[in-house]
Amino acid sequence: MSPLPRESDAYRVVELADVTDRTLEEALNRAAAEGLRFESLHFVTQPGNRRPTMGFLFFRLEETRRGA
Repeated sequence: MSPLPRESDAYRVVELADVTDRTLEEALNRAAAEGLRFESLHFVTQPGNRRPTMGFLFFRLEETRRGA
């Protein structure tokens, strides 16, 4: 289990309404270029449908990019 986040941690959540390999890759690459570290990915699905209707990517700003 991961340690609890510190109060000083900076997070960003990216919401994807169009969940495809291309949109996921673009969001991950854009965040990495901004110095964000990937934390997790969560999908929203409808009952009876395996295809996700939304995706949420969670990132954390790396300490070195914040000047700490």
